[in-house]
Amino acid sequence: MMTRLKASWTHRSLMFLLMIYLLIPLLATGLYAFAKDWQTTVLPESWTLEWVGEMFQDLRFLDALWTSLYLCLISVALSLVVMLPAVFVITVYLPRWETFMKGLVVLPYAVPGVVAAVGLIRTYSSGPIDIAGTAYILIGAYFVVILPYMYQGIRNSLLTVSAVELLNAAELLGARRMRAFVTVILPNIWPGVIISTLLSFSVLFGEFVLTNMLVGGHIQTIQVYLYQRVGESGHLASAIAISYFVFILAMSTILMKLGRKINGEVR
Repeated sequence: MMTRLKASWTHRSLMFLLMIYLLIPLLATGLYAFAKDWQTTVLPESWTLEWVGEMFQDLRFLDALWTSLYLCLISVALSLVVMLPAVFVITVYLPRWETFMKGLVVLPYAVPGVVAAVGLIRTYSSGPIDIAGTAYILIGAYFVVILPYMYQGIRNSLLTVSAVELLNAAELLGARRMRAFVTVILPNIWPGVIISTLLSFSVLFGEFVLTNMLVGGHIQTIQVYLYQRVGESGHLASAIAISYFVFILAMSTILMKLGRKINGEVR
């Protein structure tokens, strides 16, 4: 009993230290976003909403936020539409292709963002498909970036719920494959799909290298906007970073609640 209590106390202490380590930079950024004078003291000497107000008064910030939002949503939705049936078919009906797919989806990890951006620009800047500098090339790049997260998350969910056995049982009871997938498989893997979607959205919303190199001169996303404003004011940049974090947190909360609601209705 004492050994278990000691192990539990140790684990909680490590988790507490880890949370402090992760939250201190965020807390300092938040304080700096509302600080008016902070030079030689531990905490700011005075507070102000000037930087937050200036941020929201800048129409470029709202435009950049909207641009990032719809580009990320389109990319994630496209990836979900393609990857969900593809991973299901490979996992259930074509398990021999899993090794090939695993090697294929990890390629974004192996190729640096700069190399990928240069290759995409060289490929799509001339010829019959000239989409360099447009939103189309960025959506395509985003689709590739989140392949590992989508594939692994959906595959793990299918394996966890024993999708093959569930599908066979549904078919034995007279359900067609499509109906069995929609009414039996999808509700059981929906939590994993939501987590993969949130992770993919967060990764894309914070992607800078590909975005800046592919469309930085034509389309201003929130990442490009933040990079441009960092040199103007540290307080303003901190306010943008905090609003960025709050926006991601709000989107994650909404998607999680929406996923639970849909999951409950399907069940």
